[in-house]
Amino acid sequence: MVEKLSGAAREAALATVARWREVEGRDAITRVFKFADFNDAWGFMTRVAMRAEQMDHHPEWFNVYSTVEVTLSTHDCNGLSERDIALAAFIDEVAG
Repeated sequence: MVEKLSGAAREAALATVARWREVEGRDAITRVFKFADFNDAWGFMTRVAMRAEQMDHHPEWFNVYSTVEVTLSTHDCNGLSERDIALAAFIDEVAG
């Protein structure tokens, strides 16, 4: 079972993905990405989708043209988990 992050472990984990912000009113993190065009945004989403499928951990996201907003939260524990942090770190790497 996936465990929800709390206390010092949560703070330490969030520090590793400093460009993400906490979502007000829910236990999740989010980040907005801007790309040169739709093709770059779609390519980014494709790379993330492939990794998410491997992890069996899928993001919530919204795409309009060159902008992609990603929100991460683990439904199995109803909040933020190590899975979210790992996927956020991968997403940061892909986005550059």
